[in-house]
Amino acid sequence: MFRKISTLGILLLFFPSCFFLGPSPRKRLLHTSSIRPIDVAIIPGLPLVKGQWDTLLKTRVLWSVFLYKKGYVKNLIYSGNSVYTKWVEGKAMAQYALLLGVKPENIFVDTLAEHSTENLYQGYKLAHKNGFKTIALASDPFQCAMLYRFSKKKFTEEIYFLPVISDSISSQYTCNPAIDSNKCVNPFFIPIEERQSYRQRMNGTQGKNTVEKN
Repeated sequence: MFRKISTLGILLLFFPSCFFLGPSPRKRLLHTSSIRPIDVAIIPGLPLVKGQWDTLLKTRVLWSVFLYKKGYVKNLIYSGNSVYTKWVEGKAMAQYALLLGVKPENIFVDTLAEHSTENLYQGYKLAHKNGFKTIALASDPFQCAMLYRFSKKKFTEEIYFLPVISDSISSQYTCNPAIDSNKCVNPFFIPIEERQSYRQRMNGTQGKNTVEKN
């Protein structure tokens, strides 16, 4: 299932305007210039493939590192539990970020989220726990569009959305650092399909596992 989702996400990187109505990704990034650097950006995870990133997960990590190195954001929250595979997504992304030059003191990890809505919600909670005031969500355009609607229903404060601008990171696609995926393994892993019914998983996707509006 996650392979199909990943493939769809890759295609949607090239058709962002079809899903994210309003300002383009470039205009959204420009909009943050007046408040840069944003305190923290939340980056949702994806399942690893044989212990390493696939194209879409690589895109999200490279985009987050770009935002960090260019001074758009000061800190990064990598969010994701071991959901469909045994590797904890947030921990894996953090390893990649370290290898790509992000300082360890600027990396935070959420290992609770199992759905996109929970990535944003748990990341938001972790951001506030660490005293961050301005919060962004950095991901592919399709996921940004989906979570933008969720954020308006869930939060009273503004969450800034930073959809991937593909040509900003195209030169980085040749880099392929290898992480020690053994450090990301959840020894108690049980696939989400075995822990939750289809209805429970759909509730999670729709954000029904999060609490009332903050």
